[in-house]
Amino acid sequence: MDLFSPLTVGDLDLPNRVVMAPLTRMRSGEAGVPGPIVAEHYAQRAGLGLLVTEGTYPSAESRAYPGQPGIVTDEQAAGWRAVADAVHAAGGRIVMQLMNGGRVSHTDITGTERIVAPSAIAIQSEVHTPKGKAAFPVPHALTTAELAAVKDEFVVAARRAIDAGMDGVEIHGANGYLLHQFLSPSSNVRTDEYGGSPAARAAFVIEVAQAVADAVGPGRVGIRLSPGHKVQDIAETDEADLRETYETVVDGLAPLGLAYLSVVHPDPTGALVQDLRARFGGVLIANSGFDRPTTKDEAVAYVAAGQADAVAVGRLAIANPDLVERWQGGHPENEPDPATFYGGGREGYTDYPRHTDGAGQGQ
Repeated sequence: MDLFSPLTVGDLDLPNRVVMAPLTRMRSGEAGVPGPIVAEHYAQRAGLGLLVTEGTYPSAESRAYPGQPGIVTDEQAAGWRAVADAVHAAGGRIVMQLMNGGRVSHTDITGTERIVAPSAIAIQSEVHTPKGKAAFPVPHALTTAELAAVKDEFVVAARRAIDAGMDGVEIHGANGYLLHQFLSPSSNVRTDEYGGSPAARAAFVIEVAQAVADAVGPGRVGIRLSPGHKVQDIAETDEADLRETYETVVDGLAPLGLAYLSVVHPDPTGALVQDLRARFGGVLIANSGFDRPTTKDEAVAYVAAGQADAVAVGRLAIANPDLVERWQGGHPENEPDPATFYGGGREGYTDYPRHTDGAGQGQ
């Protein structure tokens, strides 16, 4: 297999196997409406095989960051329609990542009376709110009845995303957010059917995936997992428990016929990720670069060795709107500027040059 060869992912045919990873950019304002600058940003990157949007909240209560986009209101849906139209006009394909932040938030961000989680365990750190830094609050532990409502929010959001022109959706089950909070014994100490054993902690993730797949079709649905990722007070340190938990999740996902499984892990070639890939039986998108950028050589090697079907790239996709063209042609890469990753306007968002602009490396 070759990184630059076509790939069928569920209902989508991709021209290459370089995927733009979901990337928090916080440029959708207080109302969570993606505007023209967001459409421009994604359309610039339409040459990548697949674009996955930044995490998008399915309800006010699930918003994690100021400036994060939503898919709750008609205005937000109209904003995403413009994004999808711009990407399609540029020849690209785009799926929306649906993300419930769970306890990774604050009521000053959500504007709601509470934040929610599997269990009433706060993150031991501070959060940036519109009013300044604050301690993460103790979240409300969702009741069994409330979990049904949260699942329905994912379903409604998925339908709205498809209606807005998105080619599919990605369920965010990684990086310390709500679904990952269910998987980890450090954030899930429930004693009902959704807590305790690995199978019980995995149950809600599988239920959400099943419901979303039933709603919009499994060929339009992917899911992202990050086994063992220590982030936002998530701890999955027991190797036997970790393996059993994620094997259970993937065994539950496999019969659904989802478009893809995206795994964030520093060693995509290792036993854990490769075992999950075999259990899933479908397209694996590898993402090794959470702590450091994934290089071209790594991406090429993963696909060439048959260890991944596609590779998700983050920071280099931020800095190089024409990343695939640069990699194929051996052109120098722009350097990403971390100071402009979050919030702000065009700088560090839509002003990175293409290699044909004649600009040098860096910004």
